[in-house]
Amino acid sequence: MDDLYAINTAKTEFERVSTLQMCLGYWPLPTQTWLISPTANRGEFGESGLDALKNRLANLFERFTAKLSAIVIEIRLQGDIAYDYGWHELTLTPKDGGRPIRRRDRYVDIWRRDKEGNWKLWMYME
Repeated sequence: MDDLYAINTAKTEFERVSTLQMCLGYWPLPTQTWLISPTANRGEFGESGLDALKNRLANLFERFTAKLSAIVIEIRLQGDIAYDYGWHELTLTPKDGGRPIRRRDRYVDIWRRDKEGNWKLWMYME
């Protein structure tokens, strides 16, 4: 499969994620995970980054039904590293009722190709 197509496919599959476990399936081993969040005013690496991400997503999926749409501006490939950037449009519908919350945030994803040739998110920046 063409690398550009593979990353586009992974982004499309990521948009359809509906559970914490499905979402975490896109990250490699905890020691290789970066989570950078200017809104939280911090960046975390390794297990603490993955734990922070797990906690954030668990809270989100517990309280809301989430629908994500990615607007990809560009994907650049450089060997076994790639990055894409654009906007994530997120609609959060409260599970206890209420009006949906809509967000549109810029993002940059950096991908690494694993030993099996699959692209996995390595760094997520919002």
